[in-house]
Amino acid sequence: MTDKSPRRGSMAVGALSGMVAALVMILVLALLRLWLEIPTPAELVGDRVGERVPVKPFLNLIGRVGSYGRLKAISVFGVILAVLVLGAVVGAVYARVTERQRLAGGPTVSRFGLSWRALVVLAATVALAWVASVAAFWPLLASYYQGAPRGTARLANASALLVAYAIFAVALVVGHRLLVRPPAQAGSGPTVPRRRVLVAGGAGLGLAVATGGVMRRLYTRSTFGYDGLQVNGDIQPITPNDRFYVVTQNIIDPQVNRSSWRLEVGGEVERPRYYNFAAINALPSVVQESTLACISNGVGGGLMSNAVWKGVPLRQLLEDAGPKDGVADVVFHGVDGYTDTFPLAKAMDPTTLVAYEMNGEPLPQRHGFPVRIIVPGLYGEKNVKWIDRINLSATNEQGFYENQGWGPDFVVQTQSRFTSPTFDRPLSMAPVVLRGTAFAGDRGVTTVEVSVDDGASWQAATVDYSGSRLTWTLWSFAWTPDRPGDHRLVVRATDGTGALQIAKDRTSGPEGATGLHRVMARIA
Repeated sequence: MTDKSPRRGSMAVGALSGMVAALVMILVLALLRLWLEIPTPAELVGDRVGERVPVKPFLNLIGRVGSYGRLKAISVFGVILAVLVLGAVVGAVYARVTERQRLAGGPTVSRFGLSWRALVVLAATVALAWVASVAAFWPLLASYYQGAPRGTARLANASALLVAYAIFAVALVVGHRLLVRPPAQAGSGPTVPRRRVLVAGGAGLGLAVATGGVMRRLYTRSTFGYDGLQVNGDIQPITPNDRFYVVTQNIIDPQVNRSSWRLEVGGEVERPRYYNFAAINALPSVVQESTLACISNGVGGGLMSNAVWKGVPLRQLLEDAGPKDGVADVVFHGVDGYTDTFPLAKAMDPTTLVAYEMNGEPLPQRHGFPVRIIVPGLYGEKNVKWIDRINLSATNEQGFYENQGWGPDFVVQTQSRFTSPTFDRPLSMAPVVLRGTAFAGDRGVTTVEVSVDDGASWQAATVDYSGSRLTWTLWSFAWTPDRPGDHRLVVRATDGTGALQIAKDRTSGPEGATGLHRVMARIA
């Protein structure tokens, strides 16, 4: 009867070696992200899987975990855990193959008992993992968070994966041989001296501390601290850059190197064009005030801000490239792998910009440095950040959010809300000034009305600020409560076409939220 305990012990040691090797690989990948801005597998998996999750399950998942940022954090830790488990599996298999080869008396590579068969299996595993990764991530391998050309980015990302997997293999072989003592005599099994276990434990602890240190540095650059930033309370006509709302799919936003960044205009064009930042900056520019709003912004939400943008009309770049007959969509690619599209007619609108300044300053990194798209009238998802490629297509292309099922047209719904005072505490019987915002995409807002009796009657509010038809409107309404108790306040807006804001309640997915913002004012 075969004694299975040595086999199990050998596989356990192999699994431990595999987990340590996986930790080494994670450290290498984290350093590549920190030093060279090469996306990690955790980011690639998140982007690849994220765009394939339908919009309603996606929103339900966010609701269950609490926030988009928390969902991204869970996905990161999930991928890291999966890598450690796979490392343990590969290590156990490697140890088993090595042990079987030793017991069979097969040829070895060295006096330490390394078998050709085990090394071939390990090399094949690395090669298979690399090929599978490149195939799975191919559309995203052109992403390089410093803004390198696509060919360079793909080579760098594919090479980084190969190097990381190769380091895993080397670490597994070295770690296993350092941990296991070869058999002292024929017929006996390998042993694991206690001293080696202690040394390995100390080395593993040091490795874990080093990995944790790099992870902490990456965490300080992550989007967890600002993703989902909303603008509420005291609303200014022009939102300061550091208060401008933020929604990003990234775990860590790009840190683009302006000197190496290039913008390509290609696809179905007569004359493909390539621009560096100096060339973009030298073109005739316009200054334009525009408001952005996120499609996931709920009724009364603060995922909306207003800024003054400076840039080049996209129309100018497209005309220089010469669109071919039959072009349907323009596809925008960010250096982070994000893509989105809108029709050629919208791209040729004079208000659609390739912007490089925001409120008189270079674009902040989190808002798309060095250039981004500004497309008034469409939700923020269409205003692609960190763009490095504009591709004209004869077919109707699908972007990240379209693949999830958002849309179909992404036209901003007319929306209005109360922003002050704070209604979470009672107000006095004294006169109070109600304030808020209203926005209707590129249609402008003509009137804002307030009801203090839950919609039974309406009164015109005062428009305090309205930059243009592309911006939000700031409004106020002087209200003197006529009695103590609860009062249901409602606000609505009419856009520049004369259309009244839709009153029917609808959630943000998939076409943007509709409904009237209602608040309860308690008068003491």
